[in-house]
Amino acid sequence: MSQLKELLTEEMSGLLDAETQLTEALPKMAEAAHHPKLKEAFEKHLIQTQGHVERLREAFQALGEEPESEPCKAMQGLIEEGQTIIQDGAEKEALAADLALIAAAQKIEHYEIASYGTVRGLARQVGLYDCARLLSRTLGEEESADFLLTAISDPIVQQLALDDMGAQVNLDKGELDKGERRTPSSSARKTSKAQRGAA
Repeated sequence: MSQLKELLTEEMSGLLDAETQLTEALPKMAEAAHHPKLKEAFEKHLIQTQGHVERLREAFQALGEEPESEPCKAMQGLIEEGQTIIQDGAEKEALAADLALIAAAQKIEHYEIASYGTVRGLARQVGLYDCARLLSRTLGEEESADFLLTAISDPIVQQLALDDMGAQVNLDKGELDKGERRTPSSSARKTSKAQRGAA
């Protein structure tokens, strides 16, 4: 086996473990999310991640190698950080907790984007184009997931900034907040019946 192909096999083995770890972490992230779009994004990405595991197995077959996972310490550390953020989020307001959760998720996505970019490049270099196409497809899905997280986070950041300034405006509903304070267990989108009646 050439050195490049050996490196490709090693990197893919780490990714296989990383994706497997993520299939166990994403349900916890979805459960911790308050915003419905964020919860939906995590649930959707769980399904994608399960597909990524299967696609990696196909990529191993294209390599002519048996799928084998090697412990990925980087993903383990990122998931542990995410677990800490979930625990800390119980003491925060919903918006702040969700934003911290998005930050943790995007760190994971950026790691995966870098990793899949590397293995795709290696596969192309050694002429394993079927393998490269499989890896490229997953890379595109990771990039899309990262883009979606950014799109979800932007209005949350704006709402937090307004809250910090005491603007008392709910961007989700376009309503005045009437001074009512969000609690850690309440969703950012919820308003009282009195608020809805006044709108």
